[in-house]
Amino acid sequence: MWSIAVVVTEKDGTGDDGRTTVRPYSDATQGMPVGSTIVTKADMNKQPDEVASMFDGVAQHYDRTNDVLSAGNAVLWRIATVKAIGAGPADKVLDIAAGTGTSSVAIAKRGAEVVALDFSHGMVEVGRQRHPEIEFVEGDAEALPFDDETFDAVTISFGLRNVNRPKVALAEMNRVLKPGGRLVVCEFSTPPFGLLRASYRAYLRFGMPIVARLTSSNSPAYSYLADSIAAWPEQQVLSQWLRGAGFTRVAYRNLTMGIVALHRGRKPSAKTTKN
Repeated sequence: MWSIAVVVTEKDGTGDDGRTTVRPYSDATQGMPVGSTIVTKADMNKQPDEVASMFDGVAQHYDRTNDVLSAGNAVLWRIATVKAIGAGPADKVLDIAAGTGTSSVAIAKRGAEVVALDFSHGMVEVGRQRHPEIEFVEGDAEALPFDDETFDAVTISFGLRNVNRPKVALAEMNRVLKPGGRLVVCEFSTPPFGLLRASYRAYLRFGMPIVARLTSSNSPAYSYLADSIAAWPEQQVLSQWLRGAGFTRVAYRNLTMGIVALHRGRKPSAKTTKN
């Protein structure tokens, strides 16, 4: 039910600022310039270069780690998102924060033309290698590199939370949508039931770091993930943001008992004038 509403520098290791130098040949360093460093954990100010660098470091094993951390639910969330987008052969879809393109491929299987955008160079490079049939673009959700009214649908899954200014990004999504175009946002959210909410927060604080250490090439990045989920507003607030960006027919549906919420909205078909 929808609710309306590489080279080692002189010293390697991780410092207090969350930056690390790395040894040669690790997954996180492939393709990086000589003498470069990566950010293992971005801070909650969400500076784009730091967040992008953090995702560069997890690109190789990102999809596998997500499947494990979500206990397999990531596939179900992706299916629900693709269904909500409802794209077909006549549609051009922008998939923002596409990562390595897993969601983009799922959308394209319905016949739509998909453009996958991500601000992490590492994610885009891995995506191009794995899915050469998909067009990948490296870009910022707050300044989308597309003309007005280009896409029939825009979607972002688990990426709006990582944007420094999410309201600006939502306005950009509205700008590049054609009149009547569809927006679908899949994002971690707040379980409405107290016991589940407490259990989920305990998992984010204690369980996720343990699993991330076992499955990820950059486990500190997943402590940022837990922090960003805990700080993210509840469903009703995000619905207000969508309306503030100019979307109509705004609604959301909880998935997995509210751990994730699927939000949708429409760009008005035509501007109305008041007499």
